[in-house]
Amino acid sequence: RIAVSKGFWEDREKKNFGEQIALMHSELSEALEANRKSLQSEKIPGFSGEEEELADLLLRIMDTAEGNGLRVAEAALAKMVYNASRPYKHGGKRY
Repeated sequence: RIAVSKGFWEDREKKNFGEQIALMHSELSEALEANRKSLQSEKIPGFSGEEEELADLLLRIMDTAEGNGLRVAEAALAKMVYNASRPYKHGGKRY
């Protein structure tokens, strides 16, 4: 509702999923930069820059999910249940 009230969903048909993903990437880049420079949030006192930018990422993800009819919150819960059943360091990859 906030995103709609601020004009971010005026034309739902023209909201491009690729653009939405790119905006999520930008939030991750901003979180990395905040970490590299040890920045504090300038908008929400008492929080680090990393916390602010990761919160922005979550908001973008949930806004995208809502706007596209995706059940991301439910999928996250289901994935947590699945992950709990996986073996220790599954996959054998270095990272």
